[in-house]
Amino acid sequence: MRRYQQALSPEECATILKRATAGVLAVSGDEGYPCAVPLNFVFDDSRPGYASIYFHSAKTGHKLDAIAGNDKVSFCVVDRDDVVPREYTTYFRSVIVFGRARILENETQKRAAIEKLAVKYSPDDEERRIWEINRSFPSLCMVEIRIKEAVELHRKRQEYR
Repeated sequence: MRRYQQALSPEECATILKRATAGVLAVSGDEGYPCAVPLNFVFDDSRPGYASIYFHSAKTGHKLDAIAGNDKVSFCVVDRDDVVPREYTTYFRSVIVFGRARILENETQKRAAIEKLAVKYSPDDEERRIWEINRSFPSLCMVEIRIKEAVELHRKRQEYR
């Protein structure tokens, strides 16, 4: 990051990742072209010194092919985007995560990950959540991004804190 004075703290990054409902996964796609895919996710930092992002997928497809070819990925969340025409600028707050992606093969890990994701998006309907998880579990793929580094971008004004 070029402008370190604008950096967010690790705690602010975690807050943004917990609050956000969508992000963009970037993978190395076909013929070396970058590929960015919007998706829902859940951020988990419940284990000290270890943070992950989880998302679900079908068991086959472009994302998984790309991850199989190169597990290094990035993931971006934009928290704020305020265009200020009179200043010819945009004030924004975002987090970019770098890490390695892997398909969760262990059934216990896979179930724990989908439950975290389901609770995030449907916190008040446990009965339906469990039903949906059980129904879709056999055809469900869960992917974990083990976070290596989070780069915090552009905070110019104090109200962004």
